[in-house]
Amino acid sequence: MNQEGVTPTRTAGVEAAAAARSLHDRLAKPRGALGRLEELGIRLADLAGVCPPPVPEPAIVVVFAADHGVVAEGVTPWPQEVTAQMVAAFRRGGAAINVLARHAGAEVLVVDVGVAGQLERSSGVLDRKVRAGTANLAVEAAMTENDARRALDVGAEVAAGCAGKGFRCLITGDMGIGNTTAAAALVAGFTGRPPAEVTGRGTGIDNATWAHKVDVIERALQRAGDEAGPIGL
Repeated sequence: MNQEGVTPTRTAGVEAAAAARSLHDRLAKPRGALGRLEELGIRLADLAGVCPPPVPEPAIVVVFAADHGVVAEGVTPWPQEVTAQMVAAFRRGGAAINVLARHAGAEVLVVDVGVAGQLERSSGVLDRKVRAGTANLAVEAAMTENDARRALDVGAEVAAGCAGKGFRCLITGDMGIGNTTAAAALVAGFTGRPPAEVTGRGTGIDNATWAHKVDVIERALQRAGDEAGPIGL
């Protein structure tokens, strides 16, 4: 993956975070009274390397869209075609994320990394399709290692492009029916936690479907084995 242009300045960040923490403690209030707001301010100072930190704007929301072959296992009541329909809603500006972004003054960019169907191209959809959806992770590798690396490179390319255009805040999201099954499989594989502990209900599935979803993830992890590295998993 191309890391060009990524230059961590940890010393400046650590010093700025310490200064922000000290500033909060000197204010006329009980220490820690602002809760998460204090933590956020300290984190922003750490990222910016200066205290007080600049407001992180302009902002952009990037939604990476792709389909997941594991939907063939019945882990969700929604058909795969909904992915493309939601991308169309993003493009029209009618989805919830568009409303939230407008309220925050942020732009929205959709990146097609692997939607199964053909999408109507527009200024709001970036075509970076690696493949037309993944394979069914319950029975075979969802992607080849080469495809996985290409998908990661897409993320790095898009992030670098946003930074190059002057965006100071990058908010990422994903869209793809079956995405929470793939995500839970990765979390369980990376952390070693039992799938039942890290698997949610996605779009609100019932108990029987949730139990089936957990079983599908367990089968996928057994198939992958313990030797798979981060890319292989």
